[in-house]
Amino acid sequence: MIFDIIGWIGMIMVLLPYLLLSLNKIDNGVLYQVLNLLSSVLMAIGLYPKNAWFSFALQIIWGIIAIIGLVKLLKKKNN
Repeated sequence: MIFDIIGWIGMIMVLLPYLLLSLNKIDNGVLYQVLNLLSSVLMAIGLYPKNAWFSFALQIIWGIIAIIGLVKLLKKKNN
């Protein structure tokens, strides 16, 4: 039950940054990437006990992409 709740929160968090970006409320910056990373972690936690490995792998890759985006943004900010 708790994994389902975590997964649902993660699913909402996947949609939220995309919606905000599409409505020009945020840019493709640190906030966007952090929300993507958090949502992928929450969804992965929700998927793990269900043995939904394709979806679990997608969330891990999504999180890695968000980390890469964050690193690029932070390097750019520090230069």
